[in-house]
Amino acid sequence: MAIVVNDKKRKGEKRLGVLYDEGKVRRRREWRGLKDTLYDYGRWLYLLSILARVIVKPRNVKAMFRYRWFANYLAVPHMLDKFTIGLRDEPLRITHTAMDFVVKDVAQCIDNSIKGDRRTGNNVKYSDKCVLWDENAMTAVMMGFPTLNCILREVPTMFSANLLNQHSGMHYLDVAQQFGIPGDVCPMPEAELGVSIDDDFPVLGKCAVQVNTTCDGSLMGNGLIAKRLEREYGIPTFQLVAPMRHTQEDVQRYAANDVKAAIKFIEEQTGEKWDWNAYFECAKRVNNTTRNRVGWLEVNSTPYPQFVGAVFSLYNDTNYMGNCGRYQAFVDIDKKVMKLVQQGYKNKTMMAPEYRHRCIVWGVQPQYIIDMLYWMIQCWGVVPLTDMLSMVISEEIAEEDTPENREQAYYDMAWLTMNMIMRNHTHGGYKVLVDELWEYCEKMNADMVMMWEHMSCKALTGMHGQFEEQARERGINLVWVCHDLAIREFTPVRPYATSSISICAPSCAKSRSTRQSRFCRMNTHGKKGETICQNSKCCPLKCSAAERASLP
Repeated sequence: MAIVVNDKKRKGEKRLGVLYDEGKVRRRREWRGLKDTLYDYGRWLYLLSILARVIVKPRNVKAMFRYRWFANYLAVPHMLDKFTIGLRDEPLRITHTAMDFVVKDVAQCIDNSIKGDRRTGNNVKYSDKCVLWDENAMTAVMMGFPTLNCILREVPTMFSANLLNQHSGMHYLDVAQQFGIPGDVCPMPEAELGVSIDDDFPVLGKCAVQVNTTCDGSLMGNGLIAKRLEREYGIPTFQLVAPMRHTQEDVQRYAANDVKAAIKFIEEQTGEKWDWNAYFECAKRVNNTTRNRVGWLEVNSTPYPQFVGAVFSLYNDTNYMGNCGRYQAFVDIDKKVMKLVQQGYKNKTMMAPEYRHRCIVWGVQPQYIIDMLYWMIQCWGVVPLTDMLSMVISEEIAEEDTPENREQAYYDMAWLTMNMIMRNHTHGGYKVLVDELWEYCEKMNADMVMMWEHMSCKALTGMHGQFEEQARERGINLVWVCHDLAIREFTPVRPYATSSISICAPSCAKSRSTRQSRFCRMNTHGKKGETICQNSKCCPLKCSAAERASLP
């Protein structure tokens, strides 16, 4: 692609690296010019106010001393700094507008969880109106239950906590593996199971719904978590099963009937009845979200993308899965973001001195290096236009209350569930995982693909060779970034004479987890296209001094 040069003078810091020391937070606030610095600092103070409103409640203070994961949320302002590295003007405001609301939503989830918790808040009346929901699933089934509260239990305990503290999951991984869980499954469901085994979760809710929409690791964890909920706490659990081959027509009726069964289960356990008026109002909001997201992607297909990076994925995740049309507030935030996106495009606002590559980010992203995408923009002029987890729903669902649409609604809810953030591309076959990637590259004028190679994700590992072969055929620059999702220990590596680049993230030097040594064994010498572990202390292959000296 032709290099796009920023014709506007860039205000503020020129050398962002001087703000950071290894193992420490930034030395000071980033100078972005007077206007943007004041704006950024104001939003930083706003985040502190959100934290303060949650922490000052006596039940939440009690929970902070009861639950290991709670203290991670003191790092929220530092986490947001990762999303705003080097940003100015409209992209800075887009990021803050989206992330402020995500933080507020997670804070509300924590507060609600503690409010009904039998150990801390113990609001029984509130708890009886709560349905525990799997964080890996669309909450579409809850669209018709306006009087019930949907609690995504694993979001505050593991998912969000891992964004805040790079080592927050290590304790729970150790707990799970000491219990006997294998060390080679995805660390996210394994750590979530460790939270349950460690008795480190709020106990609330009238019933629970789990899903199979991610992987076999989730299925394993869900089964054990469900047993504990049911046998020890008397919380019955429903297993919502999305068909593996979700794109095939012959599975849709099965999926729709399972949604009907989930609705019936919730009605029986809570005493609440399904509300069609509420459902179709939610459906309108879901469609509004879809139209906005498509609009943002259209702008990102131009030479002047605006809404990019990890914030794009996280906001879509929160909006689709955690919200799924149930809150009007997301509609209002979408409007604000859209206005800023359109304004930035009109002004030809750029996030860096120049854009050298247009990049699609594919695969399951690591939870701990969310700032890498922003360093790509600032240091190398590589713009992450979109990512796999954001390329989900692109079609609208039925939103008018008619007899025909009431039956269609079950299929729509099933379709939303089968196309959720993780299931959409990692399952369903070659078409959705490989072919659609090249379609997106063409639509968005991308000349680079950065592959998050999650070492414990079996769904993606099987397509490794196909990605490389087809990238060469199409002349697409392919960059591999190997990681283990929830564990941050960097080990730089280099490839041997390939058309792709490999960057491996986790190392085993400082971790007690067995998965780390497994990572080192994956790296071998001497063959074209394979990588060498640079860490001589942990690498069983024992790189020579000369080899290590030659590494970049």
